[in-house]
Amino acid sequence: MRIHLSSVFVDDQEQALRFYTDVLGFVLKHDVAMGGADRWLTVVSPEDPDGTELLLEPSGHPAVGPYKAALVRDGIPAASFAVADVPAEFGRLRGLGVRFTQEPVAMGPVTTAVFDDTCGNLIQIVHAAG
Repeated sequence: MRIHLSSVFVDDQEQALRFYTDVLGFVLKHDVAMGGADRWLTVVSPEDPDGTELLLEPSGHPAVGPYKAALVRDGIPAASFAVADVPAEFGRLRGLGVRFTQEPVAMGPVTTAVFDDTCGNLIQIVHAAG
């Protein structure tokens, strides 16, 4: 068994697609109309185009707003992405205007940072040494 798909709820799919591709560097995998304005919209890492897909899922369900607000209020990331060098990625993303809520922090063998994805979520970047 392996993880095939994970999702983040986004306030605006088009804005999310631009952020996740143009800023974070993911690539579009699927863009399928689902009726109305909603789409089945997934992105993948360019390093693993056949790997786990991230669904940019519309935040339309009534439970999503309070859930997302609680996570953001408590500083809990909705997703975590592995990077080779957290300080370097922090610098690159900050240079592109990304707003961080947590600058790089080393906790033993793990370094993390957390940013706002502009679509209602906090996202963590992480690197584990070793």
